[in-house]
Amino acid sequence: MVPGTAPAVAAPAAGRAPITLAEFGSFHVGGRDFVVSGQPTREVLFSPGGQPARVDPNGTYLVGGMYAGYMIPAPQRGRFPLLMWHGGGLTGVTWETTPDGREGWQHFFLRRGWPVYVSDAVERGRSGWTMIPEATGGQPIFLTEDNPYERFRIGDGPGSRARGTTLPGNQFPADGDSYRNFMRQNVPRFTTTDELTLEAYGALLDRVGPSVVMVHSQGGFFGWRAAQERPDKVRALVLVEPAAVGDLAKVAALKDVPMLVLYGDYIDGDARWPAIRASGMRFAEAVRAAGGSVDVVNLPERGIRGNSHMMMMDRNSDTVAGLVQEWLAGKGLWA
Repeated sequence: MVPGTAPAVAAPAAGRAPITLAEFGSFHVGGRDFVVSGQPTREVLFSPGGQPARVDPNGTYLVGGMYAGYMIPAPQRGRFPLLMWHGGGLTGVTWETTPDGREGWQHFFLRRGWPVYVSDAVERGRSGWTMIPEATGGQPIFLTEDNPYERFRIGDGPGSRARGTTLPGNQFPADGDSYRNFMRQNVPRFTTTDELTLEAYGALLDRVGPSVVMVHSQGGFFGWRAAQERPDKVRALVLVEPAAVGDLAKVAALKDVPMLVLYGDYIDGDARWPAIRASGMRFAEAVRAAGGSVDVVNLPERGIRGNSHMMMMDRNSDTVAGLVQEWLAGKGLWA
């Protein structure tokens, strides 16, 4: 393989039957109008050799729309749709495949009969993009190749990406080709579009109806907040290393929403994650005090070791997904 090229698509595992779909498709939801005025017009050549067109940037723009793709399996065993919401700087690809070409959690839960909806949050991937500062409230953040390697608990400290070294026993596919494949799916992110994003997730829940919501990292904030705003639409909440919490003033709204919170390995030795996990635990205790149900699983305590922040991509991702499936079935959400 030429260095830096994407790995070949992995062949289906032996004995794995094809996935049968009753329906699949995609749609967009959400968004709001934003008006621009007082800007000069300009000439733009859209294609080489074409004719210049005069573009007037003044007018009404639709910003904050969100993409969702869905697959409905046959037969269907999940009692509700499963909505998968990704983390910061990423898109719905988080759930679709792994950097080394294995099936992702979208496949895992489809194979078990769950209708799966994978979305790209506002200003990411197929949800469109706006560079209007007044609409986004800020500038996007871009990440170097070193940043996720060190921050997502893959590498063993500063400089580990250059060294090619990982935390002992780490399960993320961190070989050069796989890691570059992971970086290809990283996208710019805003830290100032949370309100737009929460509106779009609310619109998604309104369209799909009562659902199980699965979130990762930054998505934890949106999962908890969406469930607080629409508790009748969230039948259960699975939070994979949530990086933020919901509204403490509204924890009572979550008392009828069962929750599973997962944390991976190497947290105690990390600079940031002990505090992030402690914040999540305080929020979970507040939910319990309000009469809610929160099950917290630290994977190493279950003998599942080596998991990075991207546990749905780790080499033992099916083991972790199996734990989630068992929990959902135990809550009566799977037939």
